[in-house]
Amino acid sequence: MNARTGPLSDVRILDLTQALAGPYCTMLLADLGADVIKVEPPGGDMSRSIGPHPADRKGCDYGGYFASVNRNKRSIVLDIKTDAGRAALFKLVKTADAVVENAKTGVMDRAGIGYERLREINPALVYAAIRGFGDPRTGLSPYADWPAFDIVAQSMGGLVAVTGPQGSAGYRAGPAVGDIYPGTLAALGVVSAIHAARRTGQGQFLDVAMYDAVLALCEMIVYSYSGGGGVIREPAGNGTPVLCPFDIFPTRDGAIAIAAPGENHWKSLCDAIGRPELATDDRTRNGRRRVANADFVRGLISDWTKAHSTREIVAAIGGKVPVGPVNTAKDIFEDPHPRARGMLVEVEQPGDNPPLVLAGCPIKLTGTPSGIYARAPRLGENTEQVLAEAGISIAHKEQS
Repeated sequence: MNARTGPLSDVRILDLTQALAGPYCTMLLADLGADVIKVEPPGGDMSRSIGPHPADRKGCDYGGYFASVNRNKRSIVLDIKTDAGRAALFKLVKTADAVVENAKTGVMDRAGIGYERLREINPALVYAAIRGFGDPRTGLSPYADWPAFDIVAQSMGGLVAVTGPQGSAGYRAGPAVGDIYPGTLAALGVVSAIHAARRTGQGQFLDVAMYDAVLALCEMIVYSYSGGGGVIREPAGNGTPVLCPFDIFPTRDGAIAIAAPGENHWKSLCDAIGRPELATDDRTRNGRRRVANADFVRGLISDWTKAHSTREIVAAIGGKVPVGPVNTAKDIFEDPHPRARGMLVEVEQPGDNPPLVLAGCPIKLTGTPSGIYARAPRLGENTEQVLAEAGISIAHKEQS
C-alpha cells in the first residue's frame, strides 16, 4: 500500500499520546485510513528510545517499539508549554475530528488544552482519554490520581488471578494486554463518537480506563462470582474448568493446542488416537462426563501427543479437530497463513537501514482496504507540511 485507502480516510486525528495504550489506539485508526497527526514534545515520544534499534541510528531516531505502533502517522513537534505552541495546536484542533491523549488525570487541563478548552474551539470535537483508572468526568475512581502500567491493569482487572499454573498466585499475560485492549476499545469509542458528532454536530468526551478494559475482558469472572454463589475463578493452567479437552498438550518436539469439547470433534479425536471406544465410554461419552473426568482425558491425550511430533499431530487431525501448534515468532514467520493474510508486512525504514517486518492490521476490508502504507515518522518530520496545511506560518512554527 502507498496511500490511505481505509474507511476512515476522511477522518483527522490529533494524537497527543505516548508509550503504548494511546499510540496503539491511534495506530488502529491510522491503519483504517485516518490522517493521524502525532503531536510530540521537543524531546519526542518516550518510546522512541526503546529497541531493537537499526544499525543506522542517525538515519532512524526510533526502534522497533515505536515503529510498530506509530506507522501511518505524521509527526510534528509542538511545545505546548509555550503560547505559540498552544496557539498552533488550537488552530489544528479546528480541523480535527478527534484528539486522543493518555496523560495522567488533570495534566492536559493544567496545560490549558483539556477537553473544555478545546471544545470551545471546535464544538464537534471528540476528545478521547486513556487513563489507568479513568477520568473524573465519567466516574471518579478513588485511584484516579494513581499512575498505572500494563501489569497493574492486568492485576487489578482480574486477568492475573485467572492466568497461570493451577495453584499459583497468577501470572501476567505475555503481551501488554493492559495497554493494548484499552487502546483497542478507545479506537472503537472514537469512531462511534465521531459518527454521532457528524449526525448531531456535537462532539463529546470519552475515556477508557485500563482497569475497566481488563475487567471487561475478564467478564467471565464477574458472572461466575455473582451468579455462581461467590465462585472465585483461579488459575486453571492451560485448560478451562468448563470444557474438556481444551488444553495445551506436550508433543515430542514442542506443544500443541487441542480442543474437542463437542461430540463430533471428540469422536474424530478418539478415532485419530486409536481409541474409538472412548466416544461411548461412560467416563468420556459427553462433555459433562469429560469435564468430571478431566484428569483421565488429559492424561490419555498427553500419552498420545508425547509420542508424536507436532507436525505429525497436525497432519493427523488438522481440519477435523480444532488444533494448532504453539508457535514461536520463528514458526509464525515460516507459517504460510500470516503471509497470505497480510499479517507480516515489510516496511521500509529511514536512513541506511533494511526494511522492518511489522504485524499487519487484522481488520480486513474489501472495498476500503486497511493496512500499512507508511513507516513511522522521524521526530518532527512532518511539522512544516502539517502546519502549512493549517495556514500556520513557518515563522510561527519556529516560535513554537
